[in-house]
Amino acid sequence: MLSSFIYLLRPKRPSLIDDASPEEESRLGEHFEYLQSALVEGKLILAGPCVDGEFGVVVFRSATEEEAQEFMLSDPAIRHGLMNAELHPFRVSLMDTG
Repeated sequence: MLSSFIYLLRPKRPSLIDDASPEEESRLGEHFEYLQSALVEGKLILAGPCVDGEFGVVVFRSATEEEAQEFMLSDPAIRHGLMNAELHPFRVSLMDTG
């Protein structure tokens, strides 16, 4: 049975989104592609940043907490040190699928 998890992403540099270097932009592109792939696989529920750049969220399905931890740590934004992340079990109570 799959459970839901959320990880909060916080840029290590507050201005990362506004002034990313070409290498950082490339890594952020990998991050986006990683999450797009998870969406296609049916693993991702939702993902996105706050418009003020303070943090982003990734809500996804996983069989175990260990698998969830591996999924989070494999995110290129985390793996390449652009962002810190914090994992939590999560329950989706309400969602507009519209």
